Amino acid sequence: MPKKQEQNRREFIETTGKVTAASALAGVAIPHVHAAVDDTVKVALVGAGGRGTGAANNALSVSAGHGPTKLVAAADIFESKLKSSLNGLSKKYKEKVDLGKKGKNGLPERAYVGFEAYKEAINNLDKGDVAIFTTPPAFRWVFYKYAVERGINVFMEKPVTSDGYGTKKILEINKLAKEKNLKVGVGLMCRHSRARGAMADKIQEGAIGDVVLMRSYRMHGPVASARSIPQKMRNEYKDLEEIRWQIRRFHSFIWASGGCFNDYYIHNIDECCWMKGAAMGDPEHTGGDPLNVMGSLEKWSWPIMAQATGGKHYTKNKQGQPYVDQNFDNYSVEYTYADGTKLMHYGRTIEGCHNEFASYIHGTKGFGTFSKNGHWPAPSALYTGLTPNPKNQTWKFPARETNPYQDEWDDLLDAIRNDKPYNEAERGALASQVCNMGRMAAHTGQKVMWDDALNADPLAPDLENLVGLDGDAPVKANADGSYPAPQPGITKNREY
Repeated sequence: MPKKQEQNRREFIETTGKVTAASALAGVAIPHVHAAVDDTVKVALVGAGGRGTGAANNALSVSAGHGPTKLVAAADIFESKLKSSLNGLSKKYKEKVDLGKKGKNGLPERAYVGFEAYKEAINNLDKGDVAIFTTPPAFRWVFYKYAVERGINVFMEKPVTSDGYGTKKILEINKLAKEKNLKVGVGLMCRHSRARGAMADKIQEGAIGDVVLMRSYRMHGPVASARSIPQKMRNEYKDLEEIRWQIRRFHSFIWASGGCFNDYYIHNIDECCWMKGAAMGDPEHTGGDPLNVMGSLEKWSWPIMAQATGGKHYTKNKQGQPYVDQNFDNYSVEYTYADGTKLMHYGRTIEGCHNEFASYIHGTKGFGTFSKNGHWPAPSALYTGLTPNPKNQTWKFPARETNPYQDEWDDLLDAIRNDKPYNEAERGALASQVCNMGRMAAHTGQKVMWDDALNADPLAPDLENLVGLDGDAPVKANADGSYPAPQPGITKNREY
């Protein structure tokens, strides 16, 4: 892009908010300018798996008022994933995907492979552009640090962290992000559900009285990579380096993702905390110091303690091959808030059992439901009594809910183009830390306080220096291909 044109693009992004405000005062609607200057927001995708491809799809599908956008770079440690993702996106968005000419390996010139590839992808962006982070959560703070230092807006998938060490890193880095006025989105798309938002407002206004109990359920069969057999039994992966094997099966490893607990259950747990009042409205508001919970209890709307049970009923698949992952296949967690309110969460990944995917809230004057049979559309409604009896319904979201996966991107791009305060990193880190606390309680068999989980030994402290395939993986396999597993009551101060 010519230097003058690039300068104009940057000036457009920085001043759009001022122009919009001025036009509103004048009673005149000024449209986004596409012809006079290049106002395209460039996007770099880091992590080209299914969720990364989905996020890129949403970024390229923003409504006309928030566009245009263009994918200009991508990175992954798996070449096959990168090719598959980019081929699909290129076919669907011919004019919105431009990563340069294809080389002999079939990848375009701005598609990068390797542990350092995220830097190369981000280096193609300028102020006002967006980097997407959809790799295993353990790497989130590493990538976030690099993007923030370069002044790049970020969208990062949930969970944001897999342990307290990562949580503190994200919160620390985010101070600089706020100083630079960077826009940061987190893939807790339920927070962008218009139906849930309206219900949260009703609850905070006292529609069901004082909140006393919340219940969340995510119970279904095995999904994603949460269960793994020994690497040597998987022909397609038997020669894969240990570190890449663990990243490929990241749901199976607590260090990489927080296991199935964090990755699956965070939506239900977070939306319950939202209804309780955690980080209402302003995405930067947490209601207290996240690093000093005990000193800010009067404002704190996240749980401060967890006790839990869990275990693994099934240790082999139907073929008799052993499961070697670090997950339990069932979790039951009781979270306690500073005012005594309880949040009960139930998770299960076992075939042939009762399935339920829902979230409920109980108050002194009524009952509410805001998730059932999936994340959306949300059946947001309030009732008198203790059950969702239609005869006792007092309120229901009056419209058909739009897709929150797309809404979160429209909201992020709106903030970028109109320079609105927008930073979800802190809220995302705290929601992830609630999951870390509950998971740790189940894996150790102990009551776990917020500070206990926040200050626990890091699961993978040196990821910033992981640049090749020869380095040690954060957890090592035993001779039989199994990995250290949680032993509640035996390993009391660590998860495995």
